[in-house]
Parts: sequence; structure tokens; C-alpha cells
Amino acid sequence: MHLRLKTKITLIISGLVLAVVVVNSWLYMATLTRQVIRESDNRARQVAQEVFFQAQTALVDSAAAGNAPLSSSPTDMRNYVRGSLDQNAALSSLIDAEVGYSFLVYEVTIVDHNGVAMISSDASLPDHPVQPRTPLDQLAGSSFIGQMRVLFGPPRAYEVAYPFNLGPAGHQVPFGEIRVAVQTGLLRSEIAPSMRSAAWLAVISVLFSVLLAGVVSSAALAPLERISAQLDRISRGEFDQKPLERGDEFGQVSTKIVQIGQQLRGVREIFSTLRENLDQVLGGLEDGLLLFTRDGRAVMVSPAVERFLGVPADKLLGREAGDIFPPKHPLRAALRLDDGAIAPVSTQVELPADGANHPARIIGVSAQAIAEGGTRMGALVTLTDLESRERISTQLQVSERLAALGRVTAGVAHEVKNPLNSMRLWLENLKGHIPAGEEPQQAVRVLDAEIDRLDTVVKRFLDFTRPVEMNLVETSLATLIQEVLDTARPQIEHGKVCIETSLAPSLPPVLIDRQLLHQALLNLILNAVEAMPGGGTLAIDLERRADNAEIRIRDTGKGIAPEHRARIFQLFFTTRPGGSGIGLASAFRTVQMHDGSIDYESEPGHGTTFRIDLPLSRASDASTAATRAPEPSHTTVPRT
Repeated sequence: MHLRLKTKITLIISGLVLAVVVVNSWLYMATLTRQVIRESDNRARQVAQEVFFQAQTALVDSAAAGNAPLSSSPTDMRNYVRGSLDQNAALSSLIDAEVGYSFLVYEVTIVDHNGVAMISSDASLPDHPVQPRTPLDQLAGSSFIGQMRVLFGPPRAYEVAYPFNLGPAGHQVPFGEIRVAVQTGLLRSEIAPSMRSAAWLAVISVLFSVLLAGVVSSAALAPLERISAQLDRISRGEFDQKPLERGDEFGQVSTKIVQIGQQLRGVREIFSTLRENLDQVLGGLEDGLLLFTRDGRAVMVSPAVERFLGVPADKLLGREAGDIFPPKHPLRAALRLDDGAIAPVSTQVELPADGANHPARIIGVSAQAIAEGGTRMGALVTLTDLESRERISTQLQVSERLAALGRVTAGVAHEVKNPLNSMRLWLENLKGHIPAGEEPQQAVRVLDAEIDRLDTVVKRFLDFTRPVEMNLVETSLATLIQEVLDTARPQIEHGKVCIETSLAPSLPPVLIDRQLLHQALLNLILNAVEAMPGGGTLAIDLERRADNAEIRIRDTGKGIAPEHRARIFQLFFTTRPGGSGIGLASAFRTVQMHDGSIDYESEPGHGTTFRIDLPLSRASDASTAATRAPEPSHTTVPRT
């Protein structure tokens, strides 16, 4: 139910007034009730004391008249006391007066120590046992709700007991009690008029507050209607408005609304320009973008989406995600639409063929939740053509490599090779003009050897940077690794190294240049053997990691020093005496040329692990996906 602001203000003010009245009435009634019960308790105690003093006087008068108990037995003493009290007219008048004229006292009874009434305002009680009633101070100490439940429940009697002792002062002995009873009906009669007055006051206060709140809210909210009309005109595009001519807060709000309207006019123009620019940007994207609101409706669709879904972008705007991705659509399950809202995901989906222009392909799907202040505002779905991106990335990497290698090769040939040739010619010319002594001839030989060594280094560098024509064939990595181990077996046996292998023979083949990768693996294995001069264990593992084949070569050698780790793949860097510094650099280049990756982990004193990831052949992977791979084979070559 929708309530107007005027109605809400009226209800709020009335509710506040009602709450204040109820609280005040509650406190007033609680105080009044407690006060009446306390006065009743005090009055009952006062009556009991008066009856006690009059009973003492009656016994004194009886003794002065020569009356005395027949013996000191309890029965004779009780008969004497009862007779003295019963014959005393003043005591009877006092009891009758308190019960007859007091609005609180219900009954006055004097009982002996056995609880048998001796004299009472109720003529049926003398010589009968009287059960004690609930003490009145217990009612006085209870809660207000408890007191109301007792006072407005069935009539009950509460009493105040005063001890009735006999004997001279200082030597009195208990003989009985003086009980003054108070009935709840009498207390209710005392409180009821005040409660009715409080109730009428509350009703009148609430009615008056409702009337007053209605008048005040009507007067206070009258300017809101004019402000609402201003907002309606601004929403229709009429931004030129005049503010209310008022000096209060409503006038300030109206002025600010007019200012906002003027700003909105500029924002609309800017937004139109931004929308045109955004459409141009989206039109140039290769990826398909779909922006959904909180309730799952598409509010932005890039033109590239048509290449993935086969539907023009303008026909997808405003549609729900469930309509764009109907049941059995492969993207529906990827986005988890069956669970409700679009879930954040990042995965790959194979789209089936849709005619000759849309063959089957694998695309990347990612969904990101858009939130603000912890509240979900919508989701952004991105569709990526992985095959196109992969082709572009491969072409770019090859182009960059070729360009870099070309620049390096040209620089080396120009800056090093030509001067070496000149030095070689001039050195040959000098050989015939230098003295025949041993020292000049030794200098010529040293220069000649150094020129040869430098020329060898340049040739190695040129060989490394020269573009390689790769001969890619589908190859079983398990078979290739066994071939590399057979090639390196003499060095392994000479180094007393134990080989442990864990190869998956049914792993799908990879598309590689068999000769290049053979040399790269051989370099890594020989480096591992040389890192264990005293023998050790070389473990080689082959397994599948998602769409990649992972090769791990792990040794138990001395490890790589931390200061050398950043340079181990650099050309000509080596820590081994007599090493060329080309092996690891060549392996790194070979893995990159196969669109793979190579990295390592090393701990000084515990060994090094090189890890190579190579992409599986996609065609062969699809043909073997339904075949369960057997357990990896484990072989061990013992030390010799």
C-alpha cells in the first residue's frame, strides 16, 4: 500500500503523540496503583495497631473489674482473653467502625496462636480456624502488570498481620495475631475512576494530534506540488524553469532543481556525443561485448556479437539474457543462466557450425559482475575469437623475432665481421715485413689466434640469430625423450647418474620440429648431468596440463646461484669452464618458436627443475579425447 507523504507525516505525528500519551499514562497508572496499595497497607497496619491497643485496654479493664483466668492452662487463658475482648464494647465498636466506614478494610480478626478466631468482624468466624491469607506487602512489591492482573481479576483478599502479645513490657509472650484483610475489589473501585480519566485524556490527545498533524502537513507540503510539477516538466525535456519565489528550504530546493535542469541539458548533449563515439569504438572491436542490467536485459551490444551469435546487434538490445541465449545454447550453460543471474566465469566454449559462413570454432567467454558499493548492478559478457587472436599473436611474434634477428644480424655483420676481415688482411700483409725474431713472430701468432677465436664467436652468433626454417611434424614426446636419453647415455653412464622417468605414452602428439626440440632437450639433460659431477638422480616427467604437454627435467645437483638466475638464458652466459653459453639460449629460442614456454625452479644445494610447456596438436587431441589414457610408464636406468 502506497501512502502519500501527507498521510505519512500525519501518522508519524499521531503515533509519536500516542506513544507519549501511552507512556505517560502507563507511568501515571503504575504510580497511582502502587500508591493506593501502599496506602492500603499502611492503613491496614494502623488499624491493626489500634485494635491491638484497644485489646490491651480491654484486658486491663477486665483485670481491674476483678476478672481472672480460672487457671494458668492454655484453655482457661484463651477463654479469659476471649471473654475480655468479647465483652469490651469499645473494641467491638472500633472493629465495626473500621469495617463499616473504611473503603479499604474488608475484615478484622483476632486469632490465637493456633489460628482459631477469638473475635472477628465476621460473626461466623469465632471459634473456627482461619487460614492465613497472602500478605498485602507481597502485592505491593510485585510489578505493575502483576498488580493489574490481580486487581482486575477475580476478587481476592490480602491481609496484614500484627502480633498479639500478652504480658508486661519486656516480658511479653506471643499469644496470637491481629489480621486486617483488604479485598482487591475495593482497591479496584479506588483506582478505576483515575484510569477512566487517563483513558479519555489519551483518546482526546490522539484525536487532537491527528487533526493538528493534518493541518500542519497540508500547510507544510503545499510547495511540494509545485516542485513536483517542475520535475515533471524537466523530465519531458523542458529545462527552462523558474524557481519558487520563497526564502525557505522549499525555495532553495526549487532553485537547485532549476540549476540541475540546466545541467541536464548540457549532459544530454555530451551524452549524445559520447554515445556516437562509443558506437564507433564498439564497431572497431573484434571481441563481442554485451552489457546486461541487474534484471538481465541487454543495454549495450557491440556489432561484433553478430559474428558469434548470428543475430544483428540492434535486434538484441532490450532483450533478456534468457532470450539471447535460449535453452540448449552452448553459451547458456557456460554463463550459468539456469541458476538465475549471470555468474562470473572465464572459460572456452565450442560453437557448432552454422552454415558455410560460420564453421565450428572455439571461442573464449568471460563474464564480469558489475557492482557498486557491494550491490550488483549488472554484468559484462565478452566473446573472443580465440583462433583469430592466436593467429594474430603468432604472426606478430614471428614478425618481431624476424625483425629483431634481422637488425642484430645486420649490425653484427657490419660492426664486427668487416673489421675482422680488414684485420686479417693487414695481419697477412705485416707477416712479410716484421723482423724474423722470436718475439715479433710470437706476437703475430697471438694476434692471428685471437682473430680466429673472435671470428668463431661471431659465426656462432650469426648461426644463432639466422632464421630457421622449421619442419613441423606431429611427434610423440615420450618417444622423443627416449631417443634423447639414448643419445646422452654415454655421458649419463660416465657421470654415474641414475635416470628416473615417468612418461605418459598415450599423451596426444605435439606439432614440433623434431630435430630442434631434440637438440634443446639434449642440451638441458647434458647440463643436468654436468651439474652432478659426483653422480646423482635425474628425473624426467611427462604429463598433460590442460591443453599443454609439460616436460620436467629435475636434477639433484648444486643448483643455480641466486645472482645468476636472471642471466641463464642470455646468449654466451655460462658458469662452466669451457662452456659456450649457447645451450640454454638455444633451448629457450627453440621452445618459443614452438609457441611454448620454459621456466625453472632452483634451490642451491638441492638441484634444479626445468619445466617446458608445449601446446598439444588440436586435431590429434580431438581424436584421442574419448580414449582413456593408461597409467604413465615408469622406468629406471641404474648407475654404472
